[in-house]
Amino acid sequence: MAMTVMFHELGGPEVMRLEDVEVGEPGPGELRIRVEAIGLNRAEVLFRTGRYIEPVKAFPARLGTEAAGVVEAVGEGVDSFRPGQPVSTVPGFSQNEYGIYAERAIVPASAVLPRPEGLGAVEGAAVWMPYLTAYGALVEVGGMRPGDTVVLNAASSSVGLAAIHVADRIGATAIALTRTAAKKEALLREGAAEVIVTESDDVAGRVLAATGGRGAEFVFDAVAGPGVTDLARLVAPGGTLLVYGALSGEPTPYPGIDLGMPALNMRTYTMLETTRDPERLRRAAAFVTSGLRSGAFRPVIDRTFPLTEVADAHRHLESNTQIGKVVVTVPR
Repeated sequence: MAMTVMFHELGGPEVMRLEDVEVGEPGPGELRIRVEAIGLNRAEVLFRTGRYIEPVKAFPARLGTEAAGVVEAVGEGVDSFRPGQPVSTVPGFSQNEYGIYAERAIVPASAVLPRPEGLGAVEGAAVWMPYLTAYGALVEVGGMRPGDTVVLNAASSSVGLAAIHVADRIGATAIALTRTAAKKEALLREGAAEVIVTESDDVAGRVLAATGGRGAEFVFDAVAGPGVTDLARLVAPGGTLLVYGALSGEPTPYPGIDLGMPALNMRTYTMLETTRDPERLRRAAAFVTSGLRSGAFRPVIDRTFPLTEVADAHRHLESNTQIGKVVVTVPR
């Protein structure tokens, strides 16, 4: 039996319950891991509240896709992992099929990566989703090159910070958007070339000034909704508006017609494009591991909570006050 977070109805953090659940043995292509730390993501909040791109199919339901732990057992056909090996899971599966908010969990081997040497469990649960999302969108899909500029909102999120680090390593320039000045200094310390406070600054004017009037080759949008029209004005001719989140919860228009049909590429992206493609995942893992080894990349941890306080961890995640990743630790 393993202590596992379950929820029996849609709702706020209070619907999550800790229950003893039989884990069982891994099947073909699966691993059983002893979970040490869990990285929280917005996808879990959306899944729990019924607003995710995939609805809950049955109750009780599980949560979670990103964790670090140690392999306990391997299923038939799995020869790339061994019991006792430190690993991390990546969001490459449906929460309707697997969930890792637990002391022990079964996961598909295809969504597991070896944990780089020297990377602890908390860091191992916080590094992959942010960097795989940023790399996958900006480099793998977008083709970011040295000298490019990316404008990004939700900049203090784990993905936003990873995007700043990725741009810096590529030789591109990251311009961070933040609603208030409270996080400005932290974003500058993380490597943003400029931080624009949206409630007081002339966003378009600042971006044009920073890019010599051409605009940004990439806008990396976690919010979507009606605000994409304003973001589209920041894109250089032939540039790309990449929408990877939907924090606004509102319908997202295509802004090109309203702006006079500019040479604008607009594309949605989810990290599943990377994690469910073995070749893309191989390249992404090599890129991120190299960045970790050189010190160019590092997971930014905002705060940790024990598994018994998972509801409070979700409340903190939903407060939007954090800078970086919220992690839940699992006692041994």
